[in-house]
Amino acid sequence: MLEIIPLVLGPVSTNCYLIADPGSGEAAVIDPAWDGRVILAEALKRGWKISQLWYTHAHFDHFGGVAALAGALDPPPSIALHPLDHDLWQMKGSAPLFGIQIDPGPQPTVDLIHGQSLSLGSLTFEVRHTPGHTPGHCLFYCAQENVLFSGDLVFRSGVGRTDLPGGDWEALVQSIRTQVFSLPEETRILAGHGEQTTVGEERYGNPFVSTRE
Repeated sequence: MLEIIPLVLGPVSTNCYLIADPGSGEAAVIDPAWDGRVILAEALKRGWKISQLWYTHAHFDHFGGVAALAGALDPPPSIALHPLDHDLWQMKGSAPLFGIQIDPGPQPTVDLIHGQSLSLGSLTFEVRHTPGHTPGHCLFYCAQENVLFSGDLVFRSGVGRTDLPGGDWEALVQSIRTQVFSLPEETRILAGHGEQTTVGEERYGNPFVSTRE
């Protein structure tokens, strides 16, 4: 059984997800957005051990808490990011463009690849490469738990912006229609901002990418 602790952190209210297999106590953090010590405290009070950090993409608001978090973990966690977003990470996730200074923390150590599996205790997550918001944007899908972590690709009644460097509207629409709408309609979508939704709700009701005829 997957346990999910959502945390809304940082200057633009980014959703960070602390997830764990409670049977083993193994935990991962999807997008350690901000306030790394807050994330760590949530894991410690549940007796979970964070060993992996997964980035949906490399915008600063999705990894701004990693320096404090990773610095407090022993041994250091693995950090996963798609290689097409490494340049964006090197530029501190575009934080300077917004007048924000961050410590990007340790360099990513795992290259995400479309179709690969990530393991967390008894749970398995499929990586889906979904360019559009950024070139290396990825989703994490757990079929066992019927849940998709969608980063900034698709939101409840919305989609990720494509006006930042590396954004591509046509690629974003294609990613949503092939990598999100291909999943079961009851699949929960936990996005990088805002409330949760489902594949079915967005497939038929999202004003930007609805496939309703």
